[in-house]
Amino acid sequence: MQNSTLFGKTYFIRTFGCQMNMHDSERVSGLLDSCGCLEVADPADADIVVFMTCCVREAADTRLYGQCSSCKSLPVPPGGRRVIAVGGCIAQRDGAGLLTNLDNVDVIFGTASIAHVAELLEQAFADGEAHVRCEERDDTPATAMPWHRAERYRAWVPIMTGCNNFCSYCIVPFVRGREKSRDMDEIVDEVTGLARVGVREITLLGQNVNSYGRDLFGAPRFAELLRRLGDTGIERIFFTSSHPKDLLPETIDAMAEVPAVMPQLHLAVQSGSSRILKLMNRKYTREQYLDLIDRVRDRIPDIALSTDIIVGFPGETEEDFLETLSLAERVGYAQAFTFIYSRREGTPAARIADDTPREVILDRFNRLVHVIEDSAYAFNQHDLGHVVPVLVEGTSKKDETKLLGKSPKNQTVHAPLPVGVRIEDLIGRIVDVKVDDARTWYLSGTVVGSPR
Repeated sequence: MQNSTLFGKTYFIRTFGCQMNMHDSERVSGLLDSCGCLEVADPADADIVVFMTCCVREAADTRLYGQCSSCKSLPVPPGGRRVIAVGGCIAQRDGAGLLTNLDNVDVIFGTASIAHVAELLEQAFADGEAHVRCEERDDTPATAMPWHRAERYRAWVPIMTGCNNFCSYCIVPFVRGREKSRDMDEIVDEVTGLARVGVREITLLGQNVNSYGRDLFGAPRFAELLRRLGDTGIERIFFTSSHPKDLLPETIDAMAEVPAVMPQLHLAVQSGSSRILKLMNRKYTREQYLDLIDRVRDRIPDIALSTDIIVGFPGETEEDFLETLSLAERVGYAQAFTFIYSRREGTPAARIADDTPREVILDRFNRLVHVIEDSAYAFNQHDLGHVVPVLVEGTSKKDETKLLGKSPKNQTVHAPLPVGVRIEDLIGRIVDVKVDDARTWYLSGTVVGSPR
């Protein structure tokens, strides 16, 4: 696409939200690269500024408005004009309606319109008008587009898009559409190719990966996919997100039996109260979730469990919250993403009246955070004194003399750089670290042996 009118223009992408958005950003970046554009690190240096948005929480809207507004004060680029584009879930949800509040936005593209970003930008540069494209379905799948990976050793691999669950608080099914699984052979071929070019770690993406294949085969085939990917040569396989109601015994068996599948599972519980779970339309009870945790731990005893928990869902009582607190204590999560309920227009939960004082919700949130911190610290103690294989990502933000990487359980690990070794020679390689300090959110120790 070197004949594109975008050739030579600079671009900057800012991504909000989930890993699926991060992958979409890599596709947008790859498309712009193929048009002869050059990525820059600062929006002030960019002819094109792209915001990839998330609409799961209300704060995301406010953040987008602030970021777009701040672009008005940036210096004019050498070309004389800067084009602002908004993509992702907010763009899909609001479409042209965004122009009411964002008068400096030139391009709006939805989650199914990524393939058209270049032509939309070309039109905006040519005529100075706003251009909007927000189809309901992909006409050119993002996976068929060029790809600009941020890291040569790691890749996001979407296996499906959309969601059929309709949790009462969630806007995702309305902006990402219904579940649509990719062809299994296509995924296996992609991952095989990634392994051949030196990618060591992949993360499989989907709003509910456990449902993978239901639309293609009439029943989920995620376990089969994991087993096939385990034979591709990829060394580390993670996946997100998993819905508890669809985590089948055969998937747990595949996780336990395929060496490349890492001992880490993100299994969002959202609440520990069966009453609140029913209001959330989560389709499982507290008891069923805990039984699932027991079955996972029975097969994979050292697994690192993480979760999402919402505090302050409409109608949550102190008794409901105490059930959430006790569930978190019982499970002993290695990590948890805790959120205060954010009302989203268009979802069933938005119609539920609630008069719980804000200070009560904040107090509950803080109490939950303390429990999660305690469980994360306790979990990390299990690795104290052990040797952990670490995939090196770079150096610590606080100390450039220390390497930073991730363990098979997705723990952050720090260690001093070995004498005479440059970080450039370690990024993307695996080093063994003997852990001599285990904190709440990281492990630290000393590199032993040679990198591989």
